[in-house]
Amino acid sequence: MKTWVQFFLIVMGLLALVACATPPTATSVPPTVAPTAVPKPTDAPKPTDVPKPTDAPKPTVAPTVAPTATPVPPTATAVPKKDLGKETLAPNDGWAAQGTGTTGGAAAKPENVYTVRNRKELIAALNDGKYPAPSATPANTPKIIYVDGVIDANVDDNNKALTCADYARDGFTQKDYNAAFDPAVWGKKAVTGTLETARLNSQRVQDERVRVRVGSNTTLVGLNNKATIRGAWFDVRGTATAPLTNIIIRNLTFQDTFDCFPQWDPTDGADGNWNSQYDMIALRYVDHVWVDHNTFEDRDTQDSQAPTYFGRHFEMHDGTLDITNAADLVTVSWNRFQNHDKTMLIGSSDTGATATGDKGKLRVTLHHNVFDNVGQRSPRVRFGQVHVYNNYYKIVNYPGFGYSWGVGIESQIYAENNYFKTDDKVDLAKIIGNYKGTLIYVAGTRVNDKDVDVLAAHNAANTTKIADKVEWKPTLVTKVDPIASVIATVESGAGPIP
Repeated sequence: MKTWVQFFLIVMGLLALVACATPPTATSVPPTVAPTAVPKPTDAPKPTDVPKPTDAPKPTVAPTVAPTATPVPPTATAVPKKDLGKETLAPNDGWAAQGTGTTGGAAAKPENVYTVRNRKELIAALNDGKYPAPSATPANTPKIIYVDGVIDANVDDNNKALTCADYARDGFTQKDYNAAFDPAVWGKKAVTGTLETARLNSQRVQDERVRVRVGSNTTLVGLNNKATIRGAWFDVRGTATAPLTNIIIRNLTFQDTFDCFPQWDPTDGADGNWNSQYDMIALRYVDHVWVDHNTFEDRDTQDSQAPTYFGRHFEMHDGTLDITNAADLVTVSWNRFQNHDKTMLIGSSDTGATATGDKGKLRVTLHHNVFDNVGQRSPRVRFGQVHVYNNYYKIVNYPGFGYSWGVGIESQIYAENNYFKTDDKVDLAKIIGNYKGTLIYVAGTRVNDKDVDVLAAHNAANTTKIADKVEWKPTLVTKVDPIASVIATVESGAGPIP
């Protein structure tokens, strides 16, 4: 009996020892495992680091990798800058979109893509790389020409600046010319004689340097918003039987195109006038042209700095962008025209062969342009069907203002949602000028935050009335913005693109 009891006590003691050594499974705690938290960017393992097996995250949790752990080269993710040289006119964007549209030099082969930095390089690029130009007819090969920096046209072949004195021929001086043709001496007859011939010869010498002829299938574009062309006359001219076509001019600043040798014409008006050559851009016998995101301005040769002879302003400028001689299907968009008098002439003559050829042509769209302190012709139209919409006109402290919309013979301007900001010196009746025209459609015009019927103002102030209608309606238009947004939209978007 004693032996059995002793055995029982021994067994119970052993069981108690086992119970103390191993806790019950219901309250057991699993071994501690390191957490799989996402490392901070500075702690992220390099792509070549292999984690130790004991540090690996659980298979069911996808580890988050910090952005710096697998860097991507900037070129792999950067959004490429738009190549303006290869852009073409969007469908329905004005008259230049009609038919085949306007593509410029978009089809150019690599060998016909140029970057130019001076006059000589520009002329060569327009003539299949040849300088001097082999003829007065520029190349029609598809080409893209990027302008880098500032190009001055009044330079020699070594890019040395030329002055008016360098162009003068046959002993021409302005002093002698003025003395000979002073109205008190010469009278009202047309100027002729040795000094007029010397003036013409001098003008021709300048013409040889500043005239830039442009052929078909050309895109001329600034590399950035600093690209500038000074003193040049872009003569985009075909013929009546062989017109040019398909030209794009974008992202450039055109400055100070001036004539050193204006002609005095005693028969021009009651008191005579000085008349000059050289538009910044002249379009003649050409179709499908897109002029977009440029600036046209007088900077160093502003009219306010010019002298007065015979009581008349010595006019050294002509137009900024003139569209004449049967030019057709042109879109002028998102440009800035500033500090200039004669801005845009559409159609050059009321009568004669030129007028005959203009009928049925001169179809132009002007939209989202800024006209900032320009004197007249924005635009002045003969014969053409011209859509003028969403433009912003600023006429403030500008005594030279004449008019904005010139209604010429057989013209049909369709003007809608244009904004005018003026001071109290501007007579609203002068926003429209009548030059033998009979029709214009005007809607949605706002002047200084007020909706104004500028045609009614014009008709009330003039004996000859203009009817508020035209015989066509624009169909080639992407969108007409509401008048309330015109200032903000146009001010922020017009002019060269950075």
